[in-house]
Amino acid sequence: MADKPAVGLTDTAQDAVPVSQPKPARNPVFQMLGLPKTRFKLPSRNWLIFLSVTGSFTTAILYDRYHKRKAQQRWCNLVSHIGQEPLPATTMPRRVTIFLSAPPGDSLRAARDHFHEYVKPVLVAGAMDWNVVEGRREGDVRAGLAEKIRMRRRKAERPPVRDAEDDTEEKAKAGLAEEAEDLVQNLRDTAGVKEWEGVQGDLVLGRNTWKEYVRGLHEGWLGPLEPRPEPLPEPAISTDTPVSITPQSSFADDATPKTDQTTAASDQQAPDQKDVAKEKEKPKQPTQIPSYISPSDYSSAPLPQSAPEALPPSAVVPFPHLLGFFNTPIRIYRFLNRRYLADETGREVAALVLASHIRACNANVENASNPDPATTPSNTAPLLADVVPIQKRWEQEGVLQGEERDWHKSAWQPRAGDEERVWKDPMVIDARVGNRMRRFELCADDEERAKRDEGVDAAAKGAWDSVTDLMGWESDTSVKGWEHGLIGDESG
Repeated sequence: MADKPAVGLTDTAQDAVPVSQPKPARNPVFQMLGLPKTRFKLPSRNWLIFLSVTGSFTTAILYDRYHKRKAQQRWCNLVSHIGQEPLPATTMPRRVTIFLSAPPGDSLRAARDHFHEYVKPVLVAGAMDWNVVEGRREGDVRAGLAEKIRMRRRKAERPPVRDAEDDTEEKAKAGLAEEAEDLVQNLRDTAGVKEWEGVQGDLVLGRNTWKEYVRGLHEGWLGPLEPRPEPLPEPAISTDTPVSITPQSSFADDATPKTDQTTAASDQQAPDQKDVAKEKEKPKQPTQIPSYISPSDYSSAPLPQSAPEALPPSAVVPFPHLLGFFNTPIRIYRFLNRRYLADETGREVAALVLASHIRACNANVENASNPDPATTPSNTAPLLADVVPIQKRWEQEGVLQGEERDWHKSAWQPRAGDEERVWKDPMVIDARVGNRMRRFELCADDEERAKRDEGVDAAAKGAWDSVTDLMGWESDTSVKGWEHGLIGDESG
């Protein structure tokens, strides 16, 4: 029997040491391309913080943009059937009037951008035509709407007679505008083109424009056709120092002419005095077109016979506009929640395009009971004599009233002179005009149909369409029927 070999200590130590595995060879393709050898690992703490913040903000923007486009598409689909209806060649399309003005403390560009981003898509989907009344400063929309109403009243109340001697610059401009409008209307009548026989309507952007719109309606229907006469200037009181008259001297030397030095000094002062006089004679450009009637004169002003029983209905679109560095957190929050603004704006514009439900504006009378426990029993209802109306608040006064908190401080600062502050002053409504105003409203059936159509469109979309909508890519590049001939840069 063979003996087993003895196991030494050296062999045991060699068996206990693990054999190192050879490192995996690098991909020769990457090595030949010259790509660096990298190791995949988690980023550092600072990179994680940066990627988390930027990723969250980017996700919030994409999420808001997706739902914003989805809300706009819902209201566009609701009114798209109107754009597909045939229109006779001898009939003008329905034309609405857009009223927009520069917000307090900013330019007109902000109002135009708001119109193009939120309002115009729904109007284009419904194949609407529109006229725009813009205001670059406070009072322009009020003056434009009032002049438009006065032109209508002049045609109905008196014949168009122009006196060249009494024409002023404002009357000449109004006369030329009326002549141009009459010329266009005569050409349409000759060609047999008819106006739209249905409801037209007005669209107002923002609280500041709405206050001017209501003020312009009152001025146009209750004010006179001619401007108020300007007060006569008061005689100027001379404030110069009195000139002392010396008695005439009998000496011959006093009758001699002045010296050359005195004449030269007077010649140097003469041009300066002429320049000052010219500057005083230059008329100052008014910062606001004067109004034809004051709100305090509404009750005493007669309503013309040409006034209609009901004014054109209107739709008011919210226009929140906040400025200021310290308001940056609020502005960021609103920027990330623009989908709610698009939904509310689309609802108002869709109600105007459909024009299926129009209601009258009314006044809400708030009552208050006598809170004195001595006169009001605790176990009985308040007496009818103790219930008195404390305030009659019109519906028009509370429309978008919350936007006034966001106005720039320049809208509340007092101004020099007798300029009317339409934005700052409270809204005054006469019952004869307030009861004739109407509002567009979206009925429950139309809103339910919009939600149902949205669910059908979402079910018909595929995965790729959902991704393109989320990223904001245009998947449908087909040209709609009402957009033929309008491809390119549209200014309107």
